[in-house]
Amino acid sequence: MDGVTGRSSDERPTVLVTNDDGIDAPGLRALVRALVAADRYRVRVCAPDSEKSAVSHSITWRHPVAVKRVDIDGAEAFAVSGTPADCTSLGISNAIFSSVPDLVLSGINKGSNCGYHTVYSGTVAGAREAFFNGVPSVSMSYDWVGGKSKVEDYTLAAEACLPIIGAILDRIRNHSYPNGSFLNVDLPTDIANHKGYKLTEQGRSFFVMGWRLVSSEMQGGQMLSTMTMDKDVAELPDMDASTMSAEHRLFKREVRKSQVDDSDMDHQCLQEGYITVTPLGGLAPPEKEFQAFFKDWLPSLSDHVCSSAL
Repeated sequence: MDGVTGRSSDERPTVLVTNDDGIDAPGLRALVRALVAADRYRVRVCAPDSEKSAVSHSITWRHPVAVKRVDIDGAEAFAVSGTPADCTSLGISNAIFSSVPDLVLSGINKGSNCGYHTVYSGTVAGAREAFFNGVPSVSMSYDWVGGKSKVEDYTLAAEACLPIIGAILDRIRNHSYPNGSFLNVDLPTDIANHKGYKLTEQGRSFFVMGWRLVSSEMQGGQMLSTMTMDKDVAELPDMDASTMSAEHRLFKREVRKSQVDDSDMDHQCLQEGYITVTPLGGLAPPEKEFQAFFKDWLPSLSDHVCSSAL
C-alpha cells in the first residue's frame, strides 16, 4: 500500500474513467485508448451502460444497479445501469475493483461544460463524486459543434489532456496535490490549433430553456449534455396543439436564448481557443454582497411575523 487505505502498491498509478454519454461513447473510448497507449497507467472503466447526459449528481437509491463486464482493450471495464455518480462511487469503493484509483477522469463529454452548465452535467458529477470521497478527479469536455467537429477530434482532445493527467499524478505520487477542489477541463472546437492551457474561473454562462410540443419521441432534435442543440440534426416544425390529444401530449426541451460572460471566465476563454482548466469545489457559496444582504434581512423578519403564525 502507498499509505492510503485500500490503494494498490502497483508501480503504475491507477486511473478510473467514467462519463455520462455511456460506455460506448467515442469521447470515453478515445480517452481510454490514449491512456492505454501511453503505457504509464493501469486503466479502469466504470461508466453508464447507456447515455445519462444532464442527469446532474443524481444517484440510484431505492433499487440495485446492474453491473456487466465489458471488453475494452488494455482496460478492466464495467458497464453500470446507474448514473455517472453511481459509476464513480462503485469504481472507487472496492466493490468491483481490487483497490481505490489514484485519479478519476470523467469524459470526454460531447459538448462543453462551462458556467452554470456544470450544475446539470453528469460528466462534472462523475468527477465531483470522487472529490466528495477524497479521490482526486478531473472532468473533461470537448466543445462539439455540429457540422464542424469530427469523431477524430476526440483523439486530439484526449492527447491534449495527457499532460494534465500526467502532471496531476506526479503530484499525487509526491503527496503534493491539493485536496480542496477538483478540475473541470474544457477543450475548444478547433482542438488541433488550441492556444494552450489557461487557468480560469467558473463563469455564469447558461442557456435559458423552454418546451416545444412534438409528435413523437424522435422529433425535436438531439440535445447535447450542455443543453445546446446539435446542429447536425435538422429542425422540425412546431406541432399544432389542436391536432393532439389534450390528455397525452409530448414536449421536448429547446434552447430559447443564451447568456454568456464577456469577462475572462471559462466560456469566454474556451471560445478564444484555450483549453480551460477550472478548479471547482463541492459547494457554491454566495457572493459577499448577498451574504451581507441576508445578514441584515434575516433579523428583520421578526417585524413581519403575524399572530396567526405564532
